[in-house]
Parts: sequence; structure tokens; C-alpha cells
Amino acid sequence: MSRPSVIIITLLIVFTFPLWFGLGMGFFGLIIGLIGGAIGIVAGVFGAVIGVLAGIFKAIFHGIFGWGHGWHNAFPDFHFNGYVFLSILILAAIFISKRNRTT
Repeated sequence: MSRPSVIIITLLIVFTFPLWFGLGMGFFGLIIGLIGGAIGIVAGVFGAVIGVLAGIFKAIFHGIFGWGHGWHNAFPDFHFNGYVFLSILILAAIFISKRNRTT
């Protein structure tokens, strides 16, 4: 190569280096951001599934035992919901009446 062409290529590399460096780092940041976004989506879906399951269990235990209120830092008060207590009484009456009928 002749000396002027080496100087032109060197000047071109020196002056365009920030452009190429910026484009390379931008591409690297884009890739890292996409990977982080994918991890965030997976974690969000996992959290939503756990939240739905926890909501179902909370609804069950609040509906049966009344454990949905008043126990922030203490053991919950164990008391049945009125409908559960009534259904237990009805089932007990059915079992007692069937037992008395067979004997």
C-alpha cells in the first residue's frame, strides 16, 4: 500500500471509531435488555401463578375458617364461618338420622 492510502485509512478508522464503538455498545445493550426483559416476563408469569394459587388458598381458608382478617403478626383466631357451621350441623343431622333408621 502506498503511504497516502494508509494515512487515509488510519484517519478514517480514528474518526469513525466512536461511531462503531457506539453502535457496538448499543447492540450489546439491546441484547442484554432483551434478555432481561425475557427474564422479567418469566418471573412475572411465575409471580402471577403463585399469586393466583395464594388467592385461591386465601379465599378457601377465609371462607371456611374466617382467617382473612385480624392476624397481621399473630396466630389467627380459629373460628368457623356461619355457613360452614350450619353445613356441619346439617351433615351431622343426616348421619344421625341415617344411623337411627338402620337400627
